[in-house]
Amino acid sequence: MSTLLVTRHVGTIDWLERQGFRVEKVLQHLDIDSVLTGDKVVGNLPIQLAAEVCEKGGRYFHLEVAVPFEYRGKELSAELLDEFNAQISEFKITRVVDGA
Repeated sequence: MSTLLVTRHVGTIDWLERQGFRVEKVLQHLDIDSVLTGDKVVGNLPIQLAAEVCEKGGRYFHLEVAVPFEYRGKELSAELLDEFNAQISEFKITRVVDGA
């Protein structure tokens, strides 16, 4: 079991380590085939990809952060993530098939 962090941002890596997460792999892009049962995947993934993580037996941890408009598109430091009250929340996501 590994902890995979999906991000392109150095500030996110620093912030997550300060939160006590031990990250084995930092990825800019998640190849869903690399996710194994029991893996923790941390990031801000599209919902369908997060659902696939859960379908494969992985655990999905979402980086929640309300980024003010004037900071959108800019690199955020660990300090700014703290200032914006970033948090990590685990989600269990299930894809609904045929309205079931």
